[in-house]
Amino acid sequence: MVIKVFTFLNKEISGLHEAAYLLGFFALASQVLALFRDRLFAGLFGAGNILDIYYAAFRIPDMILISAASVVSVSILIPFLVERLDNSKEDGKKFIDGLFTIFFGGIVIVSALAFFTAPFFLRLLFPGFNGGPDEANLVLLSRIMLLQPIFLGLSNLFASITQVYRRFLVYALSPLAYNLGIIIGILAFYPVLGMSGLGWGVVFGAFLHFALQISILFGQKLIPKFTLKIPWTDIKNVFLVSVPRTLTMGAGNGAILILLSFASLMSAGSIAVFNLAWNLQSAPLAIIGASYSVAAFPTLSRLFKNGNQALFLHNVESAVRHIVFWSAPAMVLFIVLRAHIVRTIFGFGEFGWGETRLTAAALAIFSISVMAQSLLVLFVRAYYAFGNTRRPLVVNILGSIFIVFLGFIFTRLFNGMPIVRFFLEDLLKVGGLSGTEVLVLPLAYSIGIVSIVSVLWICFQNDFARFTPSIYRNVFHSLSGAIIMGFVAYLSLNLSDEFFTLQTVRSVFFHGFISGCAGIVAGIAVLVVVGNTEIREVWRTFHHKIWRSKLRVTVDANDNPNM
Repeated sequence: MVIKVFTFLNKEISGLHEAAYLLGFFALASQVLALFRDRLFAGLFGAGNILDIYYAAFRIPDMILISAASVVSVSILIPFLVERLDNSKEDGKKFIDGLFTIFFGGIVIVSALAFFTAPFFLRLLFPGFNGGPDEANLVLLSRIMLLQPIFLGLSNLFASITQVYRRFLVYALSPLAYNLGIIIGILAFYPVLGMSGLGWGVVFGAFLHFALQISILFGQKLIPKFTLKIPWTDIKNVFLVSVPRTLTMGAGNGAILILLSFASLMSAGSIAVFNLAWNLQSAPLAIIGASYSVAAFPTLSRLFKNGNQALFLHNVESAVRHIVFWSAPAMVLFIVLRAHIVRTIFGFGEFGWGETRLTAAALAIFSISVMAQSLLVLFVRAYYAFGNTRRPLVVNILGSIFIVFLGFIFTRLFNGMPIVRFFLEDLLKVGGLSGTEVLVLPLAYSIGIVSIVSVLWICFQNDFARFTPSIYRNVFHSLSGAIIMGFVAYLSLNLSDEFFTLQTVRSVFFHGFISGCAGIVAGIAVLVVVGNTEIREVWRTFHHKIWRSKLRVTVDANDNPNM
């Protein structure tokens, strides 16, 4: 039995769409588990102080993970690992041992420093919690969660190795284990340990995420070990390449951190509303954008390294087309069905109707940038694949500054100009609710992300002149199908109102589900009629049984992936 499990985890996944759909399937499973996790949070605590403290406690550990662990991220390490492991396994092992030694020591030291300085930085970052038991709980949770970047950082290092060997299954299962650990924290640790139990649940989930990667390293005989023989030249090259990525990732998360800092000064529950809506809208990013970007990156790195620019560009174009194909419907349906989605997932216990309406409004605003967020991950990784880290760095830093600027300006306008507040509340149907000022924060974020991706798209087109013209038609098909999908879903909601009482979660679910299905059927019909390329490729991929076939990305006479 153990051998069968080990063999299953070690399965190689070679094709772009096969790997993307595998990652997407498990990302979907992980998101379902994450939504169950958030449902527990919302039902047990509501959108109030406890959830505000919990989500705020993540920020320092997450910043450490993003900055320090980005050094060993897959987008940085895979090109280095490909070069050394393709040369000889012995060279690759020496490189891995040296990097492991330096990284482990570094992240432990940084986490230890953060442990002692947490009170100072948390008072600075979240002034709304200063003084009283809220501040003490925030410091306690943050300190416990500082174990998370250590485990997840090591897991990122090991995941880079597993992806070189195309063992995407373990990578896909890891988020499931992480969310399972957090759920255990809610159900088992919290009743016994109180607030600290929520933090230990996060740590347990991070440990499970880390432990899963070990199985592949055993199989490849690449378990890292501490060494004094550090390949300093290689390590220096990794750090030099990683600095722009660290700043790129840090800029975006820094913008989120400042937005949450603004939220800490708003009504109680504002941080919770922001994060619950953020987690919901992140599902398409995890299922679509991250899946295609992760699946494509090893291939893109090898293609550019081998000088095959035409096939490199083809793979980027294919990923863009499919990201738009999948994320455009998600974006439209999230906007149309926002209240049904939020009420179905969070609508029990302490999570009331007012919190539902506010979170649904935030979800609708976040959804505007769903497609842009997925494309951002792809463009950044595409630039990293051919060694250009400067462009995404500059664009992301300027874009993050723009997001913070918009958050500040929108907050001032919302509080200082009643006409702005009334317009936004009326547009999103949240008039009469308290705490509506939090909606300006997702608005600032969405506008900023769309701006960043628009600039990166133009830059990529300038770097590869053949890029955009070849996908205009496909993108237009996908967007048109999504708009029709949303219109039919909205029409179905209005026509079926009289058949649903909407007084129970079950009634709300079926009202939204039936309307969503009607929209999806209409959208698919439109895409089939216009001869959409992506819908044919999706059918070919599933028709060839993606779970069993080893599919390799090639180019046929029509310049499409051979499935």
